[in-house]
Amino acid sequence: MTVYVAVVDPAPVFRHGVVAALSSMGYLVEEPADAVTWLDERPGAMILLTLGSAEDLDQVVALCRVRPRPLIVALPSGEVSALGVQAVRAGARSVVARTATVSALQRAVAATLEGEAVMPADVADLLVAGRGGRPPHRSIPSREQIAWLRRLSDGWTVARLAAEAGYSERAMYRLLKTLYQDIGANSRFQAILLAHEEGWFQT
Repeated sequence: MTVYVAVVDPAPVFRHGVVAALSSMGYLVEEPADAVTWLDERPGAMILLTLGSAEDLDQVVALCRVRPRPLIVALPSGEVSALGVQAVRAGARSVVARTATVSALQRAVAATLEGEAVMPADVADLLVAGRGGRPPHRSIPSREQIAWLRRLSDGWTVARLAAEAGYSERAMYRLLKTLYQDIGANSRFQAILLAHEEGWFQT
């Protein structure tokens, strides 16, 4: 059975290195420009996705919407613990630091394909403790702001949200940025995740 693996990373040298390391294990490894489109032709494949910032987590969410759901191995390049926790909460199966050794990456990929979840111990500790991945929120949003977050969670664009709310797109971006800061989120993804965790969408 052919195992397809995609490597999504901004650095060609890194991608080529991962392709070589995993191809030597018999996997068919590719470097798609659009991972979602690539998955349409390879259902159930694995994606190795580098996370350089919280904003990159939006791609994890998008990939997890594909059916059948792909196996995602998140490769945090920044603060591994926080990004790792967020990646797992967003749907990643495993977390391996982007700076991990070739053998560690190979072991993680093999284990993930066998149905295991691999991650650094500090990521697991934070998940078990229910912490990590975001700062504590400072305020509860208004009903209108919760409605904005709900629509963003449903896949609305900021342009569509602005048109419905009666704001310009630029003003909507500013309002959302302020909202994220007020609730202690660093990105749209964190704000939506926080809304789910706090049960704001259920009110």
